[in-house]
Amino acid sequence: MGGAAHAQTVVAQEAPTLPAITVSTPRGTGSAFDVAGSVDRVDGAQLRDGNLQVNLSESLASVPGLQVQNRQNYAQDLQLSVRGFGARSTFGVRGVRIYVDGIPATLPDGQGQTSNIDIGSADRVEVLRGPFSALYGNSSGGVMQVFTESGEGAPQLRYSFAAGSNGVLRQSLKLGGASGAVDYLLSGSHFTTDGWRDHSAATRDIANGKLGIALDNGDRLTLVVNSVHLKAQDPLGLTADQYALAPRSAPLAVQYDTRKTVDQTQLGLLYERRIDANNDLRVMLYTGERRTTQYQAIPPAAQLNALQAGGVIDLERRYGGIDVRWSGRLQLADRPFDLVAGLAYDSLREARTGYENYLGRVAAPLLGVQGRLRRDERNTVWNLDPYAQATWRLTERWTVEAGVRRSSVHFDSQDRYLVGANGNDSGSARYSRTLPVASLRYQATPDIALYTSAGRGFETPTLNELSYRAGGQSGLNFALQPSVNDSVEVGAKARVAGGLLTAALFRTATRDEIVTNTNIGGRATFQNAGRTRRDGFEAAWLHETANHWRTQLAYTWLDARYRDGFCSPAPCATRNTVAAGNRIPGIAQQSLFAAFGWVPPEGWRAGAELRALGRIQANDVNTARAAGYAVAALHAGYVKRWERWELNAFARIDNLFDRRYAGSVIVNESNARYYEPALGRNWTVGLGGTYRF
Repeated sequence: MGGAAHAQTVVAQEAPTLPAITVSTPRGTGSAFDVAGSVDRVDGAQLRDGNLQVNLSESLASVPGLQVQNRQNYAQDLQLSVRGFGARSTFGVRGVRIYVDGIPATLPDGQGQTSNIDIGSADRVEVLRGPFSALYGNSSGGVMQVFTESGEGAPQLRYSFAAGSNGVLRQSLKLGGASGAVDYLLSGSHFTTDGWRDHSAATRDIANGKLGIALDNGDRLTLVVNSVHLKAQDPLGLTADQYALAPRSAPLAVQYDTRKTVDQTQLGLLYERRIDANNDLRVMLYTGERRTTQYQAIPPAAQLNALQAGGVIDLERRYGGIDVRWSGRLQLADRPFDLVAGLAYDSLREARTGYENYLGRVAAPLLGVQGRLRRDERNTVWNLDPYAQATWRLTERWTVEAGVRRSSVHFDSQDRYLVGANGNDSGSARYSRTLPVASLRYQATPDIALYTSAGRGFETPTLNELSYRAGGQSGLNFALQPSVNDSVEVGAKARVAGGLLTAALFRTATRDEIVTNTNIGGRATFQNAGRTRRDGFEAAWLHETANHWRTQLAYTWLDARYRDGFCSPAPCATRNTVAAGNRIPGIAQQSLFAAFGWVPPEGWRAGAELRALGRIQANDVNTARAAGYAVAALHAGYVKRWERWELNAFARIDNLFDRRYAGSVIVNESNARYYEPALGRNWTVGLGGTYRF
């Protein structure tokens, strides 16, 4: 456990109260207790302590309203959703905005990914839910922000590794420190796994760097560099029979050698200037490129259609942007009045090509290799979003907060593959919405706060969701419209008996919900499905005692349903009518996390965890589902410090009782291959050492 965590424990010894928890908002850093909304913070020590440090799903179950499903499939990333937003994702992250050190990991079309997040150097993860998420723009049903540690003091060098079941091995190296006006942190990790299922091996390398410079005039520059290389086999989903009889199998994946490679590098620069005692300026610039190649299980016979785009996707994306923000601390009617105004611009240029995934004759093909070109287009997406947020403290107890963002997203596609019946599919679209939010907060006592908030958000289709049309037709699906949601929330936060208790009730009504239409061989098409509604309740409890006992509880109830009937897939035919009142697939109605442990700053430590999730519908017609489950884990560790050295060792067992369950579902998979099995009982051991120069 690091020095910061040790300092927090010393405070706990003096008084059995939690250390102050701060979070980042558009108007600056503040206390999570003072935010009129649902926001949780998971510190870096908790992300790493006793964990493999590869997937965010290891440590974010303690956040209510956040559902993180580990597919055990590194070709498809985690399935991450906030209050049901993002649950339809077949790969990557949708409906949730992700930032790493202030740099968007969600591109302007609304698609994000978590593969470049380095848990080994993360200082904290913050998750914002509810109406105020809309201030972050397109696809902000929720917001997740990851922040890298800053170097402090004398140089520190840390090496750690973890190994586990199924050939899992992770090695990490981190160097950080500060000298004069400069602080620095460099981190890298190498991860490999043979995979629990057939055809699920993966390799991932991450490099992450952060350099801070304090200028003579009090300004500050921060440079962030990040790179990831991923190579993973894709085991695909299983039918109910395959899942029941041979959950580790991947017959179709082996046949087509489905796989994915990703190479991404990005650079960010943050400039912070204190203009005077009441005014600040913040400028963030970033640029990056991402190359993805994916081999899918598209049958050669289907590719005989002249309009078919092939079974190999090759994407080259270049992206960048700027966010300029002014913050002022003012007075209104002799009361504190904070105002933030900014302008964000983001752009994405994509070269998308498609190839056949076979060579030779259709009757006797050589599968899993790149064949003839079948698609070639250049796509551009950009947004220009002005925004403002104001906070007015009416009295010592009452605070009003309001904000607005005008989000405009532009899509343009230039088709370069004009062959025979495949004509020119070029086109463009523009989506714009004004997104207002407001809240009222009441400080009932120094330890109890009540609030209510309301806001509007919207979600455009991503380029991947626009990329295909049902029935094998060519061109982008510009008939797909953005969804618009209105959310209201009431909540309470209380500091009780040295712990923090939070609770929130919410409702989100959505128009033109974007849903999966067809999903075949890893290729999905989408449609709008009318109105939906999400009603929910969240509660969390965090408590630490002076003698190092820690308790965490998080509970979520979420009732997510279609309010209008429609057909899935469209058009209507026998047995594909979705009735109003059906549950939205991919969303569990209930989830529970409980953890209890002894975590002294030095010596032996141990703990137990329980994770439970209700059943999840796998399709819109609600005829297939994954059963609910509860799994337990045990972990123990030892921390020793002497002179310049620190040693940290741990061991853990997950799925202690070897429960068989589906880790995630592939929503509306057209061949009923919905199920992605989770690991059985598995073990992990790790050892880390730090030397302070």
